Amino acid sequence: MKRERERMALALAEAEAAAAEGEVPVGAVLFDAEGRLLAAAHNRVRSLNDPTAHAEILALRAASARLGTSRLEGSSIYVSLEPCPMCAAAIGFARLKRLYFGAYDPKGGGVEHGPRIFDQRSAHHRPEIYGGIAEARAKKVVQAFFRERRRVEQG
Repeated sequence: MKRERERMALALAEAEAAAAEGEVPVGAVLFDAEGRLLAAAHNRVRSLNDPTAHAEILALRAASARLGTSRLEGSSIYVSLEPCPMCAAAIGFARLKRLYFGAYDPKGGGVEHGPRIFDQRSAHHRPEIYGGIAEARAKKVVQAFFRERRRVEQG
């Protein structure tokens, strides 16, 4: 569990970097089967003017480019927030072995909430899923970001 918390801390650092840039604070880090860091990313939807520039998608793209393959079998991704349906589907298409995430997302999540992508008959692959890693800290990062945005919008 110590390794998972250390890796989630890297994803949370990415989430905090996203928040500092005015992006929704989600971070992701991707490791290969041997434990080597392949990619680290955070949301960049606003800065790239790209609705698909979620942390998970950017990490998957970087790792795939680095390895020269779309199949990242044996790899694990750590995400600060439960992936949305788009990102969950991409994780499945990449054939990741494990998905770890921090805070649950009842409103926008696609793994344990909403459409539960990996529970669908159409899911091509289901990774091992571990939610709630460093959940309190992950939840705090998201809540602080949106609390500040509401304050700015009202003030």
